[in-house]
Amino acid sequence: MDNQYFSKEGLEKLKNELEERLSVLRPEIALRIKEAKEQGDLSENAEFDAAKEAQAFNEGRIEEIKNILEKAVVINHNGDKDFVQVGSTLKVQSEVGSHTYSIGAAESDPVAGFISNESPLGKAFIGRKKGEAVRVVTPKGEVEYKIVDIG
Repeated sequence: MDNQYFSKEGLEKLKNELEERLSVLRPEIALRIKEAKEQGDLSENAEFDAAKEAQAFNEGRIEEIKNILEKAVVINHNGDKDFVQVGSTLKVQSEVGSHTYSIGAAESDPVAGFISNESPLGKAFIGRKKGEAVRVVTPKGEVEYKIVDIG
């Protein structure tokens, strides 16, 4: 597995999620399983089945987060504002308006302004300079973005 890039804040958020899953959700689910077992016949116990399913999901997510954290790299943006790179925040203009995006990898959430450097939009912006126009094929069709500012 390749390194996964995070902002300092994004990595902290992931660590907090892990702590929450370990110290809060895991004990809550264990209690639910214990209480469901005390109800008797487990073969027809929907609460037991739901608690076991929640446990499996939580444990899977814990392992997933641990694996991500092993490969996590904090984006060390060198402050170079000449071109777009992983860690850059850029302002762009398109036919539908202005947008601000932060380029990262593991924190992708386009609605919140975080795009992956591996997404079509991220790939199109990486290495580009302020003032350049970039054409990107999106699910809604081809869109042209003009890079207004790089931070």
